[in-house]
Amino acid sequence: MTETLHRCRWAEGDARMQAYHDEEWGVPVRDSRALWEKLVLDTFQAGLSWRTILYKRDAFRAAFEGFDPHRIAGYGPAEIDRLMGDAGIVRARAKIEATIRNAQGYLAMQEQGKDFAEFVWSFVGGETAMGDGTGSAARSPAGDALSAALKQRGFGFVGPVVVHAWLQAVGVIDDHEATCFRRSDGA
Repeated sequence: MTETLHRCRWAEGDARMQAYHDEEWGVPVRDSRALWEKLVLDTFQAGLSWRTILYKRDAFRAAFEGFDPHRIAGYGPAEIDRLMGDAGIVRARAKIEATIRNAQGYLAMQEQGKDFAEFVWSFVGGETAMGDGTGSAARSPAGDALSAALKQRGFGFVGPVVVHAWLQAVGVIDDHEATCFRRSDGA
């Protein structure tokens, strides 16, 4: 008899979503560059399902040149037009323009000697914060505070709901449901 693994409800019923849940979602990310890449993807998720973005992730990587912030920060009208014509990604001008501004903000932080990962993790004291285990929270105090701090640095499309979803995805907040085998507190 095999034991059934309990997962967060959102990951059930789709093999790619299940693999993402089991292997990536909620795994603590402490690399600045990887955190920024995931922020770009969560920016594009705003108003959409994560499934949509996950299925287009490889196309996003190609379209945004491996999510290289140095390249993206220099994008102008020609690159925006190219991205707006790319059917493989979500073609939302405001999100594309926000991604360019966010790359510029990310690089400005580097130039100021501020490590992006340290900055992000400082909002939870450097340790993963535990969600309530219901899987229903759309916001968090850490997400609200980080959203405001990113906006002060010129970032766009980083509202509290987007930032909370990003913090969940990168393991800054463990929001696996209480019965999920991935929840770190064993609840």
